Amino acid sequence: MPKPMISRVRSKLALLNYELRRLYFVYFWKMDIKKGTRISLSAKLDKTNPTGIHIGKNTAVAFRSAILAHDFINTKHKDVFIGDNCLIGAGSVIMPGIQIGNNCIVSPNSVVLQNVPAGSIVMGNPAKIVQKNIITGPWGTRCSTQESSRETSAAATCQG
Repeated sequence: MPKPMISRVRSKLALLNYELRRLYFVYFWKMDIKKGTRISLSAKLDKTNPTGIHIGKNTAVAFRSAILAHDFINTKHKDVFIGDNCLIGAGSVIMPGIQIGNNCIVSPNSVVLQNVPAGSIVMGNPAKIVQKNIITGPWGTRCSTQESSRETSAAATCQG
């Protein structure tokens, strides 16, 4: 059954909204946010040190998340790096100076105080690694994999 026209229009408008929000952060606040990134309207990106925010391509930042790039108490500005194909869950807080590798998932309501290696899932307060060596597609979606040739089949599944 084909999708109703109103659903198709709504989907196109949502994609346009994500891109306009990204462009707003890139051009007005000088943040380093790559194409394909989706940032919720209620997500908070630090505007005290906006040039300290670096987000890779095809990453999703969910609602009520906060990405901080300054430490008010110690009067320090520290850059935050989030890799490609990541998901920052709803209500999560990424502290200043943190590096999150590619293909990572930060579970909802987590507080990330330490660097997260690529291909990891973290959760909790403070966030701890609960799973390693995962492969994600755009916006942190988990890829289906086969036991025998995990990396090649995952790459093929995630791309198409």
